[in-house]
Amino acid sequence: MSVQRSTFIFACILLLPAVLYVLAIVAYPLVDTFILSFTDASLRKTTNWVGWANYEKIFNERFAEVIIRTFIWTFFSVALKMVIGTFGATMLNAAVPGRSLFRLLTMPPWIVPMAIGIFMWGWMYNGQFGMISGMLQRFGLVDGPVAFLAYGSTAFWATIITDVWIGVPLVTIYFLAAIQSIPKDLYEAAWTDGAGRWYRFRRITLPLMVPAIITMSMLSLIATFNSFDIIWILTQGGPSGETTTMIIDTYQTAIGSKKYGEGAARAVLICIFLSLFCFAYFRVTRRLNPEKRA
Repeated sequence: MSVQRSTFIFACILLLPAVLYVLAIVAYPLVDTFILSFTDASLRKTTNWVGWANYEKIFNERFAEVIIRTFIWTFFSVALKMVIGTFGATMLNAAVPGRSLFRLLTMPPWIVPMAIGIFMWGWMYNGQFGMISGMLQRFGLVDGPVAFLAYGSTAFWATIITDVWIGVPLVTIYFLAAIQSIPKDLYEAAWTDGAGRWYRFRRITLPLMVPAIITMSMLSLIATFNSFDIIWILTQGGPSGETTTMIIDTYQTAIGSKKYGEGAARAVLICIFLSLFCFAYFRVTRRLNPEKRA
């Protein structure tokens, strides 16, 4: 046996546990869910093959609204995280007294268990004894208690604010690391030429942060698109389905209504959307990287 062949066999043996893990944890559930989406599987009757019937049920007016709502919810949540995270990272990178303390104070929303943080926001949104409603009444901005989670428009934005509060610390720290990796010589040269802070941020910091912004946007997009805990704990998709996103609708269909086949079809659609997002991300990063483009 040649040295090259023995090396190849040894490499395959080392990779075998990882391959088996991926097949068992990722590939099998995906294939099984895809097959299940073509059946009428449920607890009420035997499983039959129904073909594309589950997918035909998806594309109705109600689910179209759910898809649009999911994209709107994801867009505003990710956009706010990126804007606030960029601003926060810039402030934390500034040479100000107590900078280490400010960096430490950004972490609690991320460190606190998610369920506890969400319950805290649920109490704050309460119309009778919530802090937000009480502050608005004290400053004369509203005439009476405001139950934010009882109305569709306010509940929708309440879930976005909660998601942003939870996600901003990670984005901020990630962007802070990206800013600190920028060579100081560029700032010194710009400062010597008389460039102001805004010019340095616009011409140096922001352009060199683009790869980090794109990467974090993609990671945040996937996490936000699949976000379940925040909406479910706060509203369970209500009121009247105004905060129901695709992941909530999938759970309500598959687990709540025990319609596993229809729920699987919705899960497959979510997987398709996320795959398209990932494909777009790799195309963008390839264009930004001259070495990979060559």
